[in-house]
Amino acid sequence: MIRAGVYGATGYMGGEVLRVLMEHPEVEIAWATSRSDAQVADYHPNLYGTDIRFIRPDQTTPCDVVFMALPSGVPMELAPKFLKDGCKVIDLGADFRLNDRAAWEKVYKRKHKSWNIAKEAVYGVSELHREEIKKARVIANPGCFASGAILGLAPLVKAGLIDTSKVVVDGLSGTAGIGADLSRPAHHAEIGNNLIPYNVTGHRHTFEAEQELGLLSKRKVNIHFTPVYVPIVRGILDVCHAFPTRKVTRAKLMELYKEFYKDEYFVKVYDLPKEESASWQYKPYPWVNSVSGTNFCFIGLDVDETRGRIVVFSVLDSIGKGGAHVGVQNMNLMFGLDETAGLTRRGLHPI
Repeated sequence: MIRAGVYGATGYMGGEVLRVLMEHPEVEIAWATSRSDAQVADYHPNLYGTDIRFIRPDQTTPCDVVFMALPSGVPMELAPKFLKDGCKVIDLGADFRLNDRAAWEKVYKRKHKSWNIAKEAVYGVSELHREEIKKARVIANPGCFASGAILGLAPLVKAGLIDTSKVVVDGLSGTAGIGADLSRPAHHAEIGNNLIPYNVTGHRHTFEAEQELGLLSKRKVNIHFTPVYVPIVRGILDVCHAFPTRKVTRAKLMELYKEFYKDEYFVKVYDLPKEESASWQYKPYPWVNSVSGTNFCFIGLDVDETRGRIVVFSVLDSIGKGGAHVGVQNMNLMFGLDETAGLTRRGLHPI
């Protein structure tokens, strides 16, 4: 059994890691930390009746792998100790995601204290970095918006089909992405019947998407990204607008995407046909709640042949494939397990 610790287990991401690991056939939860003396059910009512107990951060002991669900700036201080103790580290935050130190320090507005670890870390999009993840000690789990955009655009970028100087992504996020701390946009009276744009330029996940897609394209990729909070809890919808460099059709792109993801269990190309007689076309495109509580990413697409635009829809759970679940997928790879272990659940419908 793999002994796993969860450092920072009181938030939504930490709680989701605990929920998934409890169902994993090859994992034992070694410990979960909290700075308070509260019980697990005080933060995660869904885990009432389990045998999980919080410990203080100073009571942690060496284990096989540590999941860090912590604010930016904290994992870089803790990771050296755990690595020295022989633990592998999966950072669910942002401390090790970028490969350019100057860019990271500009984006996160602080000095990086463990850049040697950042250089070692593997960016945790399993579908793109599988072999590196298998050999890694440190995983930088990707941001939720970045995951959706990268998975949604990777086939187009890899094939050289689009103008990489102008890719537009509109990201719609449920409130779980804000985190468990109280804040005005997450307050029901504010987000209910409302849409809240935020960080409309220069969002942190933009830099991750540009970095990873740039590696695929071998040239600079410019992502024009704007996020909006919407009145749902879990889920990300990335609407990606790309402009083809040559004539393409929806049918041909479907073939491209199916070939690109043919061996990927957790990425499903949504290929339901259009209903030509329907006034309202919605059947061919994936819905966010289809993947809620799962490690799946559903991708749909269409082509405006008249105006020369490709639209890609990428949906995932912000703390599932966009967080805790893909962290467990990466853990499976790191320890030579079946990649799907503990992760095959499908989304609830209705939710």
